Amino acid sequence: MKAFFRNIHLYLSLAAGLVIMTCCFTGAILVFEKELQEASHHDRYFVRQENLHLPIEQLISNVRQKYPAAKVASVKIYPSPERSVEVGVSIPEKGKQEEGKLTVKTEQNASKEKEAGAGSKPAAVQKGKPAAPAGGEGRQTHIAFVNPYTGEILELYNYRETFFYTIFSLHRWLLGGNDSIGKTITGVSTFIFLFILTTGIILWWPKNKAILKQRLKIKTDASWKRVNHDLHLVLGFYSAIFLFIFAFTALAWSFKWFNNGIYTVTNSSMKPVEPPNSTYQADKQRIGYDSAFVAIQKAAPDVQFYILRAPNDSTGIFSATVLQIGAHESAADNYYIDQYSGKVIGNLKFQDKNLGQRVRSTFKPVHVGSIYGLPSKIIAFLVCIFGVTFPITGTIMWLNRLKKKKTKQLSSTKTQAVAVGEDDEEY
Repeated sequence: MKAFFRNIHLYLSLAAGLVIMTCCFTGAILVFEKELQEASHHDRYFVRQENLHLPIEQLISNVRQKYPAAKVASVKIYPSPERSVEVGVSIPEKGKQEEGKLTVKTEQNASKEKEAGAGSKPAAVQKGKPAAPAGGEGRQTHIAFVNPYTGEILELYNYRETFFYTIFSLHRWLLGGNDSIGKTITGVSTFIFLFILTTGIILWWPKNKAILKQRLKIKTDASWKRVNHDLHLVLGFYSAIFLFIFAFTALAWSFKWFNNGIYTVTNSSMKPVEPPNSTYQADKQRIGYDSAFVAIQKAAPDVQFYILRAPNDSTGIFSATVLQIGAHESAADNYYIDQYSGKVIGNLKFQDKNLGQRVRSTFKPVHVGSIYGLPSKIIAFLVCIFGVTFPITGTIMWLNRLKKKKTKQLSSTKTQAVAVGEDDEEY
């Protein structure tokens, strides 16, 4: 049985080892992406505190003035007085716009118009209901970082043009795309990795306490072959459970059937809860971002950040996404603000979502190691580094074993019995 599991472990590792190394290496970099971004581009995220914040509408106006083709999708505001304001905008690709004019619509806008027109007129042109002001339109493609005190546009940022997006693309799709063969290869390799880890623990399992003691620590004063052997077994044992969790959660992005299975197992619906609508009032002026921000601050005063999105039509709502202090990055609460009265008319807190939605929301923070903040990130980083070494140390062990086997076949003398504990080098 040991030989059987060793062969499974070996050949699966040879088949998927290079992809596993790539995913572990890029994963280690992405663990601290946020911290590295803020450290390397400090002036993008942080500003010098002054006395008075400019109105949000003024900041948006400055963005529109500098980038006439931009449509505002969201506004992200941090309670910290030293943080810049992030205005998410959708801007068409180069070559698809005239100077200062938007000539294309995003797929999201087209989809929303199609849905609005199914069986009725679009909400924006229904009789007696004029279109809502521009805002919350389109899928965000860029982020305009704005100084909230001076209104200065600090930077127009496109994640797809950054080093970290390249690393992310390599991690997820081997530099392909969401529908590429690279996604399939990483998904299959990740699935294989689960079997590699399982067979690795079976092979690691000691026969007695003496061998157990050997397999829990690295014998640094031994030969390089023994050190390589211990690096593979000892580090493999300590990191196996974490690597298994990271690989398991990764399957949710690789395979639709796995993602859907989360909701099936938890007997939950994938369909999000429909937000309420604003009560249409033809003779009343709609509120802006500043009024919506005042309302959400009263409803949720102590949070990590606020994300505001304007309504898309005359019966839509201002939506506010807030992340409570101490909550993981995917445990956001949603609030809904009437665009006429400026009152909060509903909310959907994270704990009120169904079990499937809550479980699925934990996959990302668990996968990237942010679930428990800095301590879990450090563990994730170290485990990913260990994961890079295992295909290397394992290959060296395999080559040493082949060389030893060849030597035995050529030798005419019988080998002496191995001492207690030396059987580990045969692994």
